[in-house]
Amino acid sequence: MAQGTELVALAAQHIGEKYVFGVLVPKDNGKWKGPWDCAEFVSWCVFQASGRLYGCGRDDLGPAASADAYTGAWRDDSHRLGIVLSVPRAARTPGAAVLRYPQPGAIGHIVVSDGKGGTIEAMGAAYGVRRGSLDARRWDIGVLVPWIDYDEARAGVPPVPPQTLLKLGDAGGDVRELQQQLAAAGFFPGEIDGVFGPHTQAAVVAFQLQQGLVADGEVGPQTRGALKLVQPMQPT
Repeated sequence: MAQGTELVALAAQHIGEKYVFGVLVPKDNGKWKGPWDCAEFVSWCVFQASGRLYGCGRDDLGPAASADAYTGAWRDDSHRLGIVLSVPRAARTPGAAVLRYPQPGAIGHIVVSDGKGGTIEAMGAAYGVRRGSLDARRWDIGVLVPWIDYDEARAGVPPVPPQTLLKLGDAGGDVRELQQQLAAAGFFPGEIDGVFGPHTQAAVVAFQLQQGLVADGEVGPQTRGALKLVQPMQPT
């Protein structure tokens, strides 16, 4: 049986390769060197390690060359096959997949856990495939593929800290500051009212797309850092 550590090793071989949102990756092509998107990357690693498709919805039966992977199919497969675990456990499990479900009007994300609290992921057009961290980002579930053998680390992995991000439904001074930053950068967030509503989310998604970030409509460290680097629009 394939090992979770094999998924980590496979993923690490592709660090530095290009990201393209929505690209279709032939899962049976072992020589593929990109481009990738997040779900295609993880499903490709699973197929290369095990010879079986996962996270491709109705395409799980193949053919592997045209099966379309996406985060929602990973979510559905995990519940259908019944192997879901908490994010802290996934952080300790090499090769576990960790999912963030898509918000309305935005996209989800999926990464490979390295078992040490870190990730290997197709992160976005600005980053390509790279190592990251589970820290300070919103995640929903960890997922184990039934035909992969995983070995959970028992100690030495720090817990995933509380989320430090802004998302749909949040409110307060931090949201108001975000709205002001978006407006200054030329992305209209609606009324500057301190409420993270659909207009603010749409502005965040538009900004993330422009910056080559994962367009999940949520503001974590990467989006916050990119906003700080953007020069305010000059009046004409």
